[in-house]
Amino acid sequence: MNNGPSNHRAAHRVIALLNREQVDYLDKLGKDAQFSSGTKLSRTQILAAMVNALKRLHLTGEGISTTEQFEQHIVDAIMQHRARKPPRPTMGRGES
Repeated sequence: MNNGPSNHRAAHRVIALLNREQVDYLDKLGKDAQFSSGTKLSRTQILAAMVNALKRLHLTGEGISTTEQFEQHIVDAIMQHRARKPPRPTMGRGES
């Protein structure tokens, strides 16, 4: 199982301090993947995917001075992106 980034560049260790609610949410995402697909996503894989998604939104830190501002900047970028693109069809549980 690949626990690193999806590309072939050398991985770097990053230490993140998260509160219990944030860690529980990462664990829930990993377990949701495991129960629905059979493959558990690690916290590292989830965080790497989040960083890659933010890169795809072309986010920068310009003008940002607090984490709350950056969080809102992320949400705004996602909402703008969703408004520009039609939603992708997804398969619900029990569908084939």
